[in-house]
Amino acid sequence: MFKELDQDNLAETVNSNDTVIVQFSATWCGNCRLMKPKFKKLASEHEEIPFLMVDAEKFPESRKLANVNNLPTFATFKNGEFKNQVQTNKFESLKELVNEVTSN
Repeated sequence: MFKELDQDNLAETVNSNDTVIVQFSATWCGNCRLMKPKFKKLASEHEEIPFLMVDAEKFPESRKLANVNNLPTFATFKNGEFKNQVQTNKFESLKELVNEVTSN
C-alpha cells in the first residue's frame, strides 16, 4: 500500500502496523523524484505493508523518527521501532533494505 502522508503523524502509522517502509523526500530533491516510481513499484509488490512518502521539510517530527539528515532517505520500522535506513538513489540498495524487513 503506497500513501503520501499529509500530516506529521508517522509515529501513529509506525505504532499501528507490524512493518512500515518510508521514503523521506522533499519537493526540491531531484533524486527523490527519481526514486518515487521505484518506491511505488516495490509498494505494489508488498500490498500488505504501508509504504509511505514523507516530506522531510514539512514534517519534522516524522523526520526525527529515523534521524534523517540527507535525502532521499529510506527507513524501515518493525513492531513500532526504527530498524534501519539507507540514503540512496540506487534501486538495488532500496530493494535490499525492503528485503531485510519483508523476508523475516
